Amino acid sequence: MNEPGVAVVIEDDEDVRNLVGAILKEAGFVVHSAATGREGVEVVRHHQAVAVTLDVGLPDMDGHEVLRRIRQFSDAYVVMLTARKDEPDTLTAFLTGADDYVKKPFLPRELRARVTAMMRRPRVGVGLSLPEDAGDTGLARSNGRNDAVIEHNGLSLNYKSRTVALDGSPLTLTRSEFDLLLELLRNPEEVRTRADLVRAARGDYYDDDAYISEADERAVETHIGNLRRKLREDSQSPRFLQTIRGVGYRLAPKRPD
Repeated sequence: MNEPGVAVVIEDDEDVRNLVGAILKEAGFVVHSAATGREGVEVVRHHQAVAVTLDVGLPDMDGHEVLRRIRQFSDAYVVMLTARKDEPDTLTAFLTGADDYVKKPFLPRELRARVTAMMRRPRVGVGLSLPEDAGDTGLARSNGRNDAVIEHNGLSLNYKSRTVALDGSPLTLTRSEFDLLLELLRNPEEVRTRADLVRAARGDYYDDDAYISEADERAVETHIGNLRRKLREDSQSPRFLQTIRGVGYRLAPKRPD
């Protein structure tokens, strides 16, 4: 990464804080740190951080509450760090807007790889190019008025402005939810495996050798569940996302106008 910007480490354990700070400095970030949640929120705000590592178990407030406050003013990439093992904690992290979730203890190279993968993913407002053959996907596109817009069954996604509307009403998605939805929309005839979608969420489209854990695949399932809820899917007759048992997901067929 070339001059990735400012990263903030929010962690009360001094040893872990120093370790994470060193990892991020080696990755090229200018690093600032905080030992409490309240201080961390202000450091992120003051330095306009582009990446944040956030401990879940902070002394003054829960890390999920810290993330909720950060999301009120910042679209920084956020990876949660925790020693907790329970699945609901992972779900809460993604629901509150985390981009990734790493359990302690972790290997330094694992954390750096995850942060590097996050930073490859386009930020809100930054143009995202589809493959050159995207025009052959068979999806309707605003009658040629805007080739950045993909439409399907009442859903309209603009991949350059990273905005989504459902039946004309704006839809608020997390970065991961947007990236997964885009991956399915641009491959309408294909079943996308959970591993495919993990790579899409990370930005590792062409890295077939990237390690994908069961936790990564469960995170994709969580994001898909959140997407279905926001898309108000009918489980008996989905408009957008179909589950292919034992494999992954695909886009539901286009309905007649």
